[in-house]
Amino acid sequence: MRKFMKLFKSLLVAPATLGLLAPMSATANEVTINDFNPAEELAITNSRVDGLEARLNNFEAGSFSETTSASFGSTFYVGSVDEGADDGATTFTYDFSLGLSTSFTGEDSLDVAIIGGNANTTSVDTAMGGDGTGDHLDLDGVSYTFPLGGFTVIAGDGVGVDDLNSGACAYSAFTDVAGDCGTPSIGGAADSAVAASYDFGNGFTAAGGIGFDSEDTGILNDEDASTIGLEVAYAADTYAVSLAYTDDDEAAGDTTYYSLQASYTPDAPYSVSAGYEQDDDEATSYLLGLTTEVGPGSLSVGYGTQSLADDHDDNMFYEVSYSYAVNDGMTVTPGMFVAETAGDDAMGLIVTTSFSF
Repeated sequence: MRKFMKLFKSLLVAPATLGLLAPMSATANEVTINDFNPAEELAITNSRVDGLEARLNNFEAGSFSETTSASFGSTFYVGSVDEGADDGATTFTYDFSLGLSTSFTGEDSLDVAIIGGNANTTSVDTAMGGDGTGDHLDLDGVSYTFPLGGFTVIAGDGVGVDDLNSGACAYSAFTDVAGDCGTPSIGGAADSAVAASYDFGNGFTAAGGIGFDSEDTGILNDEDASTIGLEVAYAADTYAVSLAYTDDDEAAGDTTYYSLQASYTPDAPYSVSAGYEQDDDEATSYLLGLTTEVGPGSLSVGYGTQSLADDHDDNMFYEVSYSYAVNDGMTVTPGMFVAETAGDDAMGLIVTTSFSF
């Protein structure tokens, strides 16, 4: 490119130079040699060539490459789960995530999620909900988010009907069981969806979506197992509440779920959260959680159910964890949990180390 631009510049300057050397006959209607300023003409030529070179360089670099960003994350899981009669072995697993994001207008976003790791092979992973792909990378989802008439819309594979939900849970869950404040059914099981949200600007938001199991049966036909989700939420300075409705055809018997979340976050360095869920068969689940600052990190304590059930006598769950940032990109979280069973209770002791870069 540099050699090309030098040649191009020489070709532009050459006629002006030859014009100085060629004989000229001045007449009343002709430009005389005194009217020609070589330095000025050369400066103009150089300016135009430099501008052309800059535009060519921008074209070479790509029209949107500067708007593309990447984020990386990985979590190590070290621990054991004692499931009663036998002591669990201490295991080490990991997962990895890569996110790519590109904007074309400054208001939209094309996102690609890639995951890898082996964190779905042990009892520790079952409790923590790690991602596992057999030590290779998998494309986990591709989505496009854009504004439309005051709404925010997302569509793609790997998208849930609840992806644009506001939610109201402020609890920092340690295990997967306690995630979303004990309301695990929000969003259903669909693996592709279109969802939209609207912010009314006064603390109220609304969101909804429809999801499909498109990889197997296509969409919008009699064989498709679809999921419909709706949410309304309100957030103030110190508290928030949300109510979600999920109709999941992929659940056995086309199940409907009603999920409530609430949190209270005063000026003091703590937050209290609660979640409650019920299906159309009146099975329920719930969770109470407290997260508070202690020393250089934060302490989280949670109490609730393991799953939706009619009877919670052997379905209770307890967890405690302490999370602290070693630096801007590394966080260590030791914790433990107890899960009630019909026999001996299961207890897990786990340390996670999360990296983000």
